[in-house]
Amino acid sequence: MTQGNATALVIVPTYDEAENVRAVTAAVLDAVPTAHLLVVDDGSPDGTADIVREIARADPRVHLLERSGKLGLGTAYVAGFRWGLDRGYPLLVEMDADGSHPADRLPALVAAVRDDQDVALAIGSRWVPGGSVVDWPLRRQALSRGANTYARLVLGIDVRDITAGFRVYRADTVARMDLDSVDSKGYCFQVDMTLRVDDLGGRIVEVPIRFRDRVHGVSKMSRSIVVEAMLRVTQWGVERRFRRR
Repeated sequence: MTQGNATALVIVPTYDEAENVRAVTAAVLDAVPTAHLLVVDDGSPDGTADIVREIARADPRVHLLERSGKLGLGTAYVAGFRWGLDRGYPLLVEMDADGSHPADRLPALVAAVRDDQDVALAIGSRWVPGGSVVDWPLRRQALSRGANTYARLVLGIDVRDITAGFRVYRADTVARMDLDSVDSKGYCFQVDMTLRVDDLGGRIVEVPIRFRDRVHGVSKMSRSIVVEAMLRVTQWGVERRFRRR
């Protein structure tokens, strides 16, 4: 059963986000007071989990799922999905802890899925009309745009920001996925999940957002995650073309 009458579960993976977790929690609950928030913490040595526990004692909408170590973004979201599915939340939200995803766009993202039964996934997109990024050098913008264009062409899927990590899923669509087979990380996880929604016949929409680079802490992105994404996208593109034939 859903805990109370929560309209959505916002899943926020953390590793060393003590500087950000209070702000993101407050922003989410201010934007969507009827939502619950689940922090999935990978054993942060900076005390992130202790802060979340303190917040949760004062606010029953906040929950903590602790894991034993740094197990990766993709597995954190999968653990959060399972937690939410077990408790009957109708919508499952992905959101970063670093403040880059604007919480004030959560109502629009939630409404895009809630108000249209055909929509299985709403993506907070930087690269559709009305979307933008702040504090990114042109080189990084070009890299992101190029990677998304490559993925769109290779995979044959009309999504402009397929690597975006700010999204709302219809829970019954996620429930139909084989979550045990998800082993992707970083950007690659977002591509993987988008393809799974598409393969299930779910409609995908993009809602423009203003993306801001993190203010506190250190980015978890690495060269290996980027390389994994490019290799996986190419592999999946080939597999999808052969499958269609």
